[in-house]
Amino acid sequence: MAVEAESQPSGALAPQASSATEMRGGARVTEGDGPPGAMPDVRDLSLPALRGLMGEMGEPAYRADQVWSFLYARGHVRFEEMHTLTKALRATLAARFRISALPVLEVTRARDGTEKFLFGLEDGRAVEAVLIPDGRRLTLCVSSQVGCAYACRFCLTGFRGFARNLQPSEIVGQYLVAAAHAGEGARITNMVFMGQGEPLANLDNVITAIDILTEPTGLSVSPRRITVSTVGLLPQMRELLARTKVELAVSLHATTEATRTDLVPSNRRYGLHALLATCRELPIAKRSRITYEYTMLAGVNDSDEDRRRLAKLLRGTRCTINLIPFNPFPGGEFRSSPIDRIERFAEALRSDGYAVMIRRTRGADVFAACGMLGRTQPEINS
Repeated sequence: MAVEAESQPSGALAPQASSATEMRGGARVTEGDGPPGAMPDVRDLSLPALRGLMGEMGEPAYRADQVWSFLYARGHVRFEEMHTLTKALRATLAARFRISALPVLEVTRARDGTEKFLFGLEDGRAVEAVLIPDGRRLTLCVSSQVGCAYACRFCLTGFRGFARNLQPSEIVGQYLVAAAHAGEGARITNMVFMGQGEPLANLDNVITAIDILTEPTGLSVSPRRITVSTVGLLPQMRELLARTKVELAVSLHATTEATRTDLVPSNRRYGLHALLATCRELPIAKRSRITYEYTMLAGVNDSDEDRRRLAKLLRGTRCTINLIPFNPFPGGEFRSSPIDRIERFAEALRSDGYAVMIRRTRGADVFAACGMLGRTQPEINS
């Protein structure tokens, strides 16, 4: 689901796509989810993996740093342009790898300035990302999978089915295109994994993409400016925070096991209370806090009793509560809570001592708002 600008504080688990993970130069590299038959993409490698590759090729490690600079500091897309490399190395790399470029099929601009990108993938599928301007902030919402297997009932993406995981190059490619599109002098200030897919169901590829994005000698995105949202895959949540320094958002959406299971089917495996117990044990940095996302659904989870239960469930935790008005879509069965109801819900939680934000809907007229991605794509038969 795409993220919008925010007002300031006042069944069983679906299967993952199959993939193979190997070690290269001390780094995990996941393969097997990309387009079939494609030559390996050098943009799927983190810098440690690229250094390991150079070692296997009998090249000094600094050659990897040179390639990295060409890819991410200078933006080169052809090995033959990397003139500080030897001619032989350029030829070897060109014979073994390609350098991807993510083609843009369409950019749709909403009335509020939000822009939705439709990217074409090499296997004929498509995926979306959203660029959201808000004053000095420019937030990019990226996808981590083609479709989503988790079928949350308030999210259009889950209705479209699941095809495959995105490769690191396809995730980073969304950033590269959006950053270039933003233009000279503009800078993406925040990045959220809240587009299509469940990021933690594609954990290795997402972490590799984060490593590429945050490498100081390349794109140099601050990990504190990256937020990864999850329905609550408990082992993967622990691994994400052990291997990265990004911020975590948890899709909560309910205050009872029964309601959350109805809205978020993965609750059958990782229940509400187990999820919150895990969140309390996570090694959250002192200056960070977990964000709990809560989509406001009229007559479903927006009662005074829901608010009291939510305050009790989260008591003693360092967190932010993000209340999200539901964005309707064709075939959806819910209505959003009225804005005055959402505001009263927020004020009561603030009185209980919580930091609360109400997410402002952005890009709804082009189906770029939270829970609306996937409308411009056909259903996936997987």
